[in-house]
Amino acid sequence: MPTFSSCVSILRQGFGRLAIFGLLLLVIAGCEQTKERPKLKIGYMNCNNEQETRQRFVPLTRYLSEQVGVDFEAVPVDTHDFEDRFKAGEFAFTHTNSLLYVVLHENQKLQLLSAEKRGHFGARSAGAIIARADSGITKLEDIRGKRMVFGPMMAPTGYLAQYDLMLAAGIDPERDLGYYAIPSGSFKHEKLVYGLYFGQFDVAAAPVLDLEVMAKEGKITAEDFVVLAQSELIPYCTFGAAAETDPELVAKVRKALLGLTADATALVDGEQVRVLKAAWVDGFEELLDSDYDPIREMAKRANMPPYQKF
Repeated sequence: MPTFSSCVSILRQGFGRLAIFGLLLLVIAGCEQTKERPKLKIGYMNCNNEQETRQRFVPLTRYLSEQVGVDFEAVPVDTHDFEDRFKAGEFAFTHTNSLLYVVLHENQKLQLLSAEKRGHFGARSAGAIIARADSGITKLEDIRGKRMVFGPMMAPTGYLAQYDLMLAAGIDPERDLGYYAIPSGSFKHEKLVYGLYFGQFDVAAAPVLDLEVMAKEGKITAEDFVVLAQSELIPYCTFGAAAETDPELVAKVRKALLGLTADATALVDGEQVRVLKAAWVDGFEELLDSDYDPIREMAKRANMPPYQKF
């Protein structure tokens, strides 16, 4: 028969085991609570420069992180590097212009999430060919032999749309223009308009949205220019998701984008920043992939990616 002291010892051992077991449960619970969130990258196509791209889209990236429980990193990417880096699996999500979306969808199976809304036409914009109002150039046929400035070659409303407009009018940009150029550096679309305004060029390929924004900011007036031709409306900048991204996460990100309102904020460097205002965006709209078919047709006619034939 056990003695009193041996019973106490047994009880102490039992309580010790219970204490250790309880401590283990607390540790496990603590580990669950401090479990690291997934880390994924969003590739943002550089519009003007890397610094501006970060300033515009870091608040949006922080907002998405808060909404879906994933630590997203905003990564500015040059247009000519984008497909290779996406193909290598660097980005789970993308933010690009609509032509690059078409390229990535065709070649890399990029999924469509939503399109930016900005300006008078919302999630769509157009490309225009313009001349100075006092130039004597009044119709598209007048641009033969003239000096023209285009936006970047992968710009859907700064190059592709205008190239297609000229081809449709029987004007071959490679043969019928006297000279054309594509500006380098930042703020390329504004350079088109200013190059025309100050007489360096006779004609410019101008995105309608940029004309709208510059006029709103008082940089130009509508009376300064004449529109020689304008394309149909096509989708604007677009969010996409890699084909292998978790469908549940894709749905959450889409919902977060479509639900963004003007008063939504995100914490950046200790400050609550309005997400849409920082991104220069009015909101996001859900489009169908078929809405991008006009861009596909333009690219085919202009022998542009992803349909180019050499």
